[in-house]
Amino acid sequence: MRIARLFRRAGVASGALVAVILLLVTICRVEAHGIAGNRFFVGTLTFDDPAVNDELSSTFSALKRTAPGGTAVERQLTTETSRLLTPNLAIGAETNWIDRGGHNPSGASGVDGLRLNLKGLLYRDDPREMLFSAGLEWGLPGVGRRQLEAHGAVTPGLFFGKGFGDLPDGLAALRPFAITGAFGWEHLTGRGPATDVMHWGASLQFSTLYLTDRFTGGPPVEEPLFQWLPLVELAGDTPRNGKTGITINPGIAYVGDSYQIAAELILPLDREAGRAPGFMVKLLLFTDDLLPSLFGKPVFAD
Repeated sequence: MRIARLFRRAGVASGALVAVILLLVTICRVEAHGIAGNRFFVGTLTFDDPAVNDELSSTFSALKRTAPGGTAVERQLTTETSRLLTPNLAIGAETNWIDRGGHNPSGASGVDGLRLNLKGLLYRDDPREMLFSAGLEWGLPGVGRRQLEAHGAVTPGLFFGKGFGDLPDGLAALRPFAITGAFGWEHLTGRGPATDVMHWGASLQFSTLYLTDRFTGGPPVEEPLFQWLPLVELAGDTPRNGKTGITINPGIAYVGDSYQIAAELILPLDREAGRAPGFMVKLLLFTDDLLPSLFGKPVFAD
């Protein structure tokens, strides 16, 4: 009964989104690693990418933030995992470990919550290097330390990626570039001082594949792995009642056959986002390739 009440509070829109995912994921197929045509879309560090995969990732970040009673150097370790239910629908979980130091009377550290999610690929176009997906995340109430403001919430989201490898010869210099983005509305399911928040992000990526003889201009001969990918991310949080915090994060990633590693600087553009530059690093494992005997096919394979 408690679960049913929480989802009713989330509103009709969230339930409708789940229905759309379950209906539409049956019309397209997905390939490993978030690839469309010759394009590999990087697993971004500040927001979710448009891919639907079997994967496990850990992201560590350090940033000086405003905290109750002063400032705190916030160190955060985010662990995420996802498992394909069908070739284009995945279920996943995410949790954060936060440690706050500096002048911070609460001295809070620990797990700030557990979030479950469902994500489906709605559209894929290989020649145009496009991916579009939707998801729904449920933050479990009562999980995590109260000092860290852990709370129950439901967050519907949209995710997209578009590469420019299909540009004509006159614009060939722009073919290595791609953009990705995400939008999510975090709606609280319980009472408390926190408020609803719009989470959004965008990235500009550069694929070095297009500078090598592996790029043929047509359908890929092999997956576009084993390459460096410089990128810049822009991420923001917009509370319903409050000021938007925005960061810009330049960095670089390398993708192998079963993993991706990436590192970025965190440059706050206002005080709501942070008080000084920070950094983040991410290790992403493609578990279907790393452990094919366990994750080599979806739970409900054809």
